[in-house]
Amino acid sequence: CYAFPDGQGGHSGDMKYIDHVCEQTVVAINAALDNLQPASLKIGTDEAQGRIAYNYYAPDLYDRRMSVVQALGSDGKAIATLVNYAIHPEVLGSDEGILSPDLIGPLCDSIEAKVGGMALFVNGAQGGMITADNRRLDEPKAGGSGYWNDSRSWDECLRIGQTMASEALRIVSHAPVQRQPQLKCTAIEVEFPVESDDLWAVVSHSPLNYPHNENRSITAQINFVELGNAQILTIPGEALPNIGFYLKRKMHGEHNLLFGLANDAFGYILTKVDYKSFPRYDYVSRVSLGEMTGEILIEKSLELVGE
Repeated sequence: CYAFPDGQGGHSGDMKYIDHVCEQTVVAINAALDNLQPASLKIGTDEAQGRIAYNYYAPDLYDRRMSVVQALGSDGKAIATLVNYAIHPEVLGSDEGILSPDLIGPLCDSIEAKVGGMALFVNGAQGGMITADNRRLDEPKAGGSGYWNDSRSWDECLRIGQTMASEALRIVSHAPVQRQPQLKCTAIEVEFPVESDDLWAVVSHSPLNYPHNENRSITAQINFVELGNAQILTIPGEALPNIGFYLKRKMHGEHNLLFGLANDAFGYILTKVDYKSFPRYDYVSRVSLGEMTGEILIEKSLELVGE
C-alpha cells in the first residue's frame, strides 16, 4: 500500500498498476451509472464484538463502533452493503511479496455469499495505530515491552474478515428501512501547511504530480454527506482515533461515519498536543504534514458540519 522514495531519486511505486486501478475505477463508476435503480436504505451502528482490531500503541484506545449502510432494491434484496470501520488490514504483513486483499477479501466474500449484492469497505480514523488484532496473546515479545508476536496467516485473515462480516450483518439486520432518504453533498477546499521536509519532498517530486502551493502548502478536499439519518465526513489522511471520536461526537446524525483516506492520503493526522510528544508517536509525527494538520482539520470539519 506504500510507495516510499527509495533514497536514490526514485520510488517503489508501480505506475502502470496505479494507472490500471484508476482506469478500472472509472469503468466501475460508469457501470454503476448505467445500472441506476430505485433503492431504499438500512443504516446501523453498534460496537463490533469479537477480536477484530486494537491500538498497537495503546491496546484499548480505539473506536469499536462499526457503521453499515445497505442499499436494497425494490425486491428487498441487497444491492450493496458498505462497512465503515477503522482498521489497518495488514494481517499478512509486508514480507510475503504479494498484493493481497488481506482481511477485507474474506469480509466482502462472506457478506456477498450471505445476502448477495456487492460488499464494500471504507476505512475510518485508523491512524496511530489501529490495526488488526492478530496478536498471539500467549506469545509476548521478549523484554516485557507489552507487545506480542503476530499470527500472519490467511486463516487469520479469514477469521477477522468473517467476524467483521457477521457483525456488519448483525448491526444492519434490525435497522429500519428508509424508503426515501434525503441526500445532500457538500465539499470545501482546505489548505494545510507542510512542515515535514520528507512529505514536502514527496509532494514536490512525486510522479503523480500532486498539486501544491508556492507557500509550501497543499490543498485537500473535505466532503460532507447527509444520507438519510446518517452523516458522513471525509478525512484526507489517517486521523488518530481521538480525532475520530471528537468529530463523531460533534456531528449531528443518528449515525456518524468517517471515511478515512478520502479524497487524499496525506499521512497521519494528529492534534498539536500529540504531535512529536511520546516517543511512540515519532513515526506518525514524521509521516504527518505538520503540527497544525489536526487542528485545521477539526476546525474546518466543524464549520462544514455546522452549515
